[in-house]
Amino acid sequence: MSTPNPLLLIVEDDLALQKQLKWSLDRFESIGAADRENALLQFRRHRPPVVTMDLGLPPDPDSVSEGFKLLGQLLEIDPAVKVIVLTGQNDQNNALRAISLGAYDFLAKPVDPDVLALTVDRASRMAELQAENQRLQALRQVDAVAGMISRDPEMLRISRTVERVASSDATVLLLGESGTGKEVLAQGLHAASKRTGRFIAINCAAIPENLLESELFGYEKGAFTGATKSTPGKFETAHNGTLMLDEIGDLPMSLQAKLLRFLQERVVERLGARQEVPVDVRVVGATHQDLTALIKEGRFREDLYYRLAEIVIKIPPLRARNGDSVLLAHAFLRRFAQEQRRPALRFTEDAVLAIEKYTWPGNVRELLNAMKRAAIMADGDNVTAQDLALTTPELPEGGAEGSLDADLDLRTVREAAERRAIITALARSDGNIVRASEILGVSRPTLYDLMKRLAIR
Repeated sequence: MSTPNPLLLIVEDDLALQKQLKWSLDRFESIGAADRENALLQFRRHRPPVVTMDLGLPPDPDSVSEGFKLLGQLLEIDPAVKVIVLTGQNDQNNALRAISLGAYDFLAKPVDPDVLALTVDRASRMAELQAENQRLQALRQVDAVAGMISRDPEMLRISRTVERVASSDATVLLLGESGTGKEVLAQGLHAASKRTGRFIAINCAAIPENLLESELFGYEKGAFTGATKSTPGKFETAHNGTLMLDEIGDLPMSLQAKLLRFLQERVVERLGARQEVPVDVRVVGATHQDLTALIKEGRFREDLYYRLAEIVIKIPPLRARNGDSVLLAHAFLRRFAQEQRRPALRFTEDAVLAIEKYTWPGNVRELLNAMKRAAIMADGDNVTAQDLALTTPELPEGGAEGSLDADLDLRTVREAAERRAIITALARSDGNIVRASEILGVSRPTLYDLMKRLAIR
């Protein structure tokens, strides 16, 4: 099968010159446009990777205002597009301005056909390489968070963020509802960091205030009644590792000042001690609370917030992750079915629909418990909606579908809809491509092509 010719948009108001350019670039499948509005229409419709354009366009071809406006709009729609600007012989300043705004290259008129063909060919190859690199990056297995199961684009983006941050010593703040997987992400961050110490998590809300300080910072023998021996705190225990401070929004004000000092100085002072101990530990804060609201109420230090929030990762609730509830349900059911020695357990169709429709206020933690209960309580090998015992709650505010682009670009809308449908079908079929293609009403090769184009694993 022959490879289709690369696509090229030629923006030129001189129709004779436009025809000449198309003839010079006959290796490409060319689309012509004579003004800015028609160029935008053609670009949105065909999304060519390369554009050649004259800066002087109607209604004022003697000015460059329309050309620069078009250049900015093209790059706003697709920052990766390669725009080659064609300028007059004495228009060096505008050419350099176009390059500074993001144009790929410029050529002075009259254009040498061989030079133009070479430039367009080079731009096309560059666009192909960048597109392939982007696709491979999206398909790359995320190793940083091995315990996380997801096909949701936002969760995969978060995983890549964790990968990038892991090698640094930046303090990370994880924000999200209870049960969304903050500790899983923190453990993944530690695993990807190559730190040699331990991962330790402590819940700041679960320990009484009078014990929390000694738990975190340690104490010397005789520091208080019952202190019969010197004991290191969690900071020291996590030396060369990672310390997760869960529910950090509940940290008492008195300890907030001490935590701030540690983050600045990286030394701890045990209760009853006179010497400071240097500690190398990465701190990961996590909370379901709105820390900015707590700051306004005077319950959380603003300086501590900014010290903790070097990297902020907001984790979406399960109801907002497209297809993940069913995907996780299949994985959890397999795990608990093995534990209960019931490997043939599977969901009925009404159970899958019930899982999809339920909004999971307890997020992944609630889903995990529901699957464990179902694996124990189900009669026979089929887990039904009745076995799940899920009540239908109100829909989440704003829904879970997200919003369309403000400009309603049909290509973007269509790709988003295709992605949601494919992810949902793959979740329902537990990753079975044949079954997923039947659900979607397409052939298996078509589904493979769609998954490749949309970078769905």
